[in-house]
Amino acid sequence: MAVQKFIRTCSIWRALEIIGDAPTLLILENFWFGARRFDDFVSGTGLIKTVVSDRLQKLVEANCLKKVQYLKRPPRYEYRATRKLLDFYHGSLAMLYWERKWGEQRDKVAIVLRHKSCGEIIDPIPSCGSCKSAIDARDFLWREGPGVGKMLARYGRRRRRSAATQARTNATALLDSITRIIGDRWATLIVRSVFTNLNRFDQILDDTQMATNVLSERLEELCADGVLKKEPYQDRPVRYAYKLTEMGRDIYPILLFLMKWGDKWYAAPEGAPLILTHKPCGATPFDPDITCSACGESIALGDLEFEMNKPRLTDESISEVS
Repeated sequence: MAVQKFIRTCSIWRALEIIGDAPTLLILENFWFGARRFDDFVSGTGLIKTVVSDRLQKLVEANCLKKVQYLKRPPRYEYRATRKLLDFYHGSLAMLYWERKWGEQRDKVAIVLRHKSCGEIIDPIPSCGSCKSAIDARDFLWREGPGVGKMLARYGRRRRRSAATQARTNATALLDSITRIIGDRWATLIVRSVFTNLNRFDQILDDTQMATNVLSERLEELCADGVLKKEPYQDRPVRYAYKLTEMGRDIYPILLFLMKWGDKWYAAPEGAPLILTHKPCGATPFDPDITCSACGESIALGDLEFEMNKPRLTDESISEVS
């Protein structure tokens, strides 16, 4: 019988159990840009039908999507967002912001975002919900919350991130780089550990409870991708600490939105495991937001128009929750 492993309670972990999977993120990317029907998800992601079907079913079971019949004969269905999924809208915009700043730009679908309120073409800036300043990972204090404790480390089978990404023959190719990280739960958990100053191999291993070979492989990949860098702290034998690069630090807002989503939908009854304070303004608990780079106002669901090198789409339809 396998030995049960326990890790510290973490809302990010719980969120990743639902959406920390490359095919799932590809499906959600296509949903935000208008896909509603099965064939649209297949053509938009480039994934095989069985994978699309499996992930859509899991999103329905997780109450992120609901399947609604739009034709009786023959029966046909489309997928609509629940309030639970809409609550991660800002998290998706944070991923888009990171991709536009750090992702590979070759062969990308061109996308322009226009803020309806001010009429300007903008970037969605991950910001503090209180003072509206841009999020900087170095501006936070943290303490244990009422939901702190230990939780069983459950590891469901996941599709390898490289296989999922390579399958995107007809995909939008919009969030490829960030999907390779957030869509690989192991990589995201490593980055989370380093953000909490656990940066040595044995520390990360104890924090995540992943297999040693998996940890070694992901550390190498994160260094090769430019998210982490190795710094020696011991000569004989040589030992390394893993530090965040500027690119890696900019993943922090995405982790904050994952934590916020996990706190709301998956935290223990006692409350959040972690409480953050934004040092510049003192906001506690910290509430991340997305603001307009032009006018500085918060961006709400339905506030953006998207122009791509494909038929123009808006997010107005997303805001309808039946």
